[in-house]
Amino acid sequence: MTIDATPTTTTQSRASVATAGDAAALVRGISPVLEVPFTSSGQVDEEGFARVVQYVIGTGVSSMMFPGFASEFYKLTEDERRRLLAILLSTTGPRDDVAAIVAVQDHATMVAAARSRDAVEAGADLINLLPPHLLSPSRAAIVGHVDAVLAAVAPTPVVLQYAPSETGTSLDAEVIGDLARKHANLRLVKVESSPPGRLIGELADAEPPLPAIEGYAGVQLPDAWRRGAVGSQPGCSFTEIYVEIWRLLSGGEVEAGEDLHRRLLPYISYWMLDTELIIAAEKRISYRRGLIGSDYCRAPSHVLDAEELRRIEVFLAEFAELLPDLSEM
Repeated sequence: MTIDATPTTTTQSRASVATAGDAAALVRGISPVLEVPFTSSGQVDEEGFARVVQYVIGTGVSSMMFPGFASEFYKLTEDERRRLLAILLSTTGPRDDVAAIVAVQDHATMVAAARSRDAVEAGADLINLLPPHLLSPSRAAIVGHVDAVLAAVAPTPVVLQYAPSETGTSLDAEVIGDLARKHANLRLVKVESSPPGRLIGELADAEPPLPAIEGYAGVQLPDAWRRGAVGSQPGCSFTEIYVEIWRLLSGGEVEAGEDLHRRLLPYISYWMLDTELIIAAEKRISYRRGLIGSDYCRAPSHVLDAEELRRIEVFLAEFAELLPDLSEM
């Protein structure tokens, strides 16, 4: 499967819509991070990735992100990343109801700015920016990095990803608020602190108010929702469950939404003990559902043991009413 990465007129026009700020309004509710399927020999499965994109759109979400931790971005070559991004943007490009959020994790400021500009030119609707964290840069250096990337892609909307557990990066509402006041295109913050609720509330009370989305597999989704989060950004192998939780909460059926989340919590709280563990678990779920042809993870990775595999089967049985067979996609 080969897809031309050259931007089409359609994707360019979508980028123009994004720079007007409209795309940020699509980052509401559940916004999955796309997984990358590999063949059993470890090669990128491009057709499988295209199925993943179509599946996620089919769940009714209005945005999706690539490549994040759930995409194993740190195990992809530059060429693989480029080809997969072309597949995503060729699918979202003709649509005005789904936004493609392209993640940038480069440590060097000039590289991050260049990659962000390239993504916008290719048709990305928003940029998700993970601040630098290798070798513990100073807060001033981190702020300078974010400042430069925001300026480089303005007025394209940017989501600032705050993931202290994975990166050790320390920011606060005051610093983020200062950046938002300087850069109107800082439109959302993905909050993955533990717990995320206080920062979500502080951002909502800032001037101007800054919407937040919760990450971290939705472990704190109900609390984040109560504190004003506009969405959640989990992995994508059981998107339907998250969509239903959000539908119930936002539709006034709060008790039912919290009950469904309580059923899910024992699984995701265990899987989120380690990033590689939840990647392996989600790939296994996608494989068992028939979405992808292999649950291969590139080494080094977490190898699921017999009990972890058994619990995935329990999970699939418990939530069978929400998780249809995807093998006929």
